[in-house]
Amino acid sequence: MKKLVIVESPAKSKTIEKYLGADYKVVSSKGHIRDLATSGKFGLGVDIEKDFAPNYVPIKGKSKDINALKKDVAASSYIYLATDPDREGEAISWHLKDALDIHENYSRVVFNEITKDVVIDAINHPRKIDDNLVKSQETRRILDRIIGFRLSKLMQSKTGGKSAGRVQSVALKLIVDREREIASFIPTEYWTITADFKDFQADLEKYHGKKIEINSEVEANEVLSKLSNAFQIDEVKESDTEKSARPVFKTSTMQRMAANKINFAPSKTMRVAQKLYEGIDIGSETVGLITYMRTDSERVSSSFVAETYDYIKKNYGPEYIGKVKSGKKDKNMQDAHEGIRPTSIKRTPEAMKKYLTPEEYKLYNLIYIRALASLMANAKLKSTSIALENNGYLFKASGSVLTFDGYLKIYASFEEQKDTILPDFKSYKSKTIIASKIEKEQHFTKPLPRYTESSLIKEMENLGIGRPSTYSTIVTTIKDRGYVILEDKKFIPTEIGMETTDKLQEFFSNIVNVEYTSNMETDLDKIAEEKMDNIKVLRDFYNKFEPCVEEAFDKMEKKEAEKTGEICPECGSDLVIRNGRYGKFIACSNYPTCKFIKKEEKTVKELANCPKCDGKIVEKRTRKGKNFYGCTNYPKCDFASWYKPTGEICPKCNNLLVEKKDKIVCNSCDYEKEE
Repeated sequence: MKKLVIVESPAKSKTIEKYLGADYKVVSSKGHIRDLATSGKFGLGVDIEKDFAPNYVPIKGKSKDINALKKDVAASSYIYLATDPDREGEAISWHLKDALDIHENYSRVVFNEITKDVVIDAINHPRKIDDNLVKSQETRRILDRIIGFRLSKLMQSKTGGKSAGRVQSVALKLIVDREREIASFIPTEYWTITADFKDFQADLEKYHGKKIEINSEVEANEVLSKLSNAFQIDEVKESDTEKSARPVFKTSTMQRMAANKINFAPSKTMRVAQKLYEGIDIGSETVGLITYMRTDSERVSSSFVAETYDYIKKNYGPEYIGKVKSGKKDKNMQDAHEGIRPTSIKRTPEAMKKYLTPEEYKLYNLIYIRALASLMANAKLKSTSIALENNGYLFKASGSVLTFDGYLKIYASFEEQKDTILPDFKSYKSKTIIASKIEKEQHFTKPLPRYTESSLIKEMENLGIGRPSTYSTIVTTIKDRGYVILEDKKFIPTEIGMETTDKLQEFFSNIVNVEYTSNMETDLDKIAEEKMDNIKVLRDFYNKFEPCVEEAFDKMEKKEAEKTGEICPECGSDLVIRNGRYGKFIACSNYPTCKFIKKEEKTVKELANCPKCDGKIVEKRTRKGKNFYGCTNYPKCDFASWYKPTGEICPKCNNLLVEKKDKIVCNSCDYEKEE
């Protein structure tokens, strides 16, 4: 009889089976096999009165997989539960044990990467299922089910919103709050004064030792009237500084960097990373190219450090070897496994490129370069600053020169590292230097920017809400529910998104907030560490939450849809205006009994002739509700642009001119129309 290894993903089962040899059979559970039922009180699948006892049932379509796994278990001499190395994976192992009636001859094994040595080592060092991790995950699932089911039903009945959730609703609130901050922001005028010299510029900072603020043009002119073109060198400082590389990626930093540098949405980043983790056929073998991609740890193994140091020494020289970055221990950080890194520094992006899709290569290159740079020496800079005095006014300029590139030798393209070089002031014969001109410039203060996918993930992490495995799902959900739209990569809440947030805050401000959600994450961590009782956490939450729900069902005003004055042709009820994922539409007021939706006859405006065929360019909309401009001959013609054509032709290349921000530019070349 063979030994059975059960993993989550079919993609890695064959790879692991090759590593382990003929004595093992490796099969996949294909993720979770069970979930909470939708029966019982409120359809929660949880018996509230019996200490929140969960009622688990096979996930729809999984019964066949469960039966096949039972046969594999019965035909095996020993079972290794090798699901993913996180709380979710621990819970899946527990469900497999329970659902497959595994009572003896089994162990839990975990590996942070799919490589032969690591997999074999894991099999040789099995452990028991960690019941505390399972309790923590189960508590999270029950909390999310209670909040999700109860609030979603409430929102659907009162506002037309599709769903609400424990972390999702807090993330949406962050976006709504920021939008309102922007709307209420009152710009404040201020002015700056800059002195322009032959080799550098200096900015006014102080007057008689105190920081100066110039709030009007009158004040700016008054300052200018007191300045001469002759400046006295007050102080010159030179210092040697260093800049260190950042640690290897964790899930949040990988998602943020991928969004900023290679334009990947968080969901896309995780999908591609999953493939890199599970295994890539590189000709000689199939191997996982990166470590597990759901982590908030930045640790790296000593073996990886040693291998990378050797690689740096051979390829760049011993002076490029740096120190191991320890990273910052966050409040809710789980340090169960390593940060995200290549499984071998020897598998360079260039060597792997022929085995990867373009998307896989981009992400692997990002992960590889970050990990390599994290173990390289600090960059060294020579910094200079100068203070210039003019009739009591102090101007300052600063600059730096890179004297040793260190980790920037490979990481410079991922950082905005610009040298500002100042002259050698020590060589100046006179303490007086003359400005060629002194200029004033008007500015206005700006509000905080709208959240991007990257900055929202960073904010959630900083506030301690959500987990690495949930960030991309949260971002995707609030988009798919129509609560927000993305415009120029920035989140803008929709009307239904703002209304949903307002209604939740009216009745659930004590629960749907950052502090409560963050504290709940801490409680879940304590459950995992056996420092808190999971039933007490659930009971305390429910006793606070359910009365709020009942009050909201009773007192929350139901939004009445606006009547159009038309009658439904199918049932005779009134037609009303509703808000949907893609904006407003007209439908029957008798929904869901009658599902009539009035189809609008859209007037298609032709904006320009297609530059690729004889079609016309018109405005279109993606499935996710974003506007773009494409050819009427699609799919025969694939011309498309995110920017609106003006109808004019580029004089340089005969392509279309388009509106891009406040400019008119060519959709193809670098031509820009002069105003």
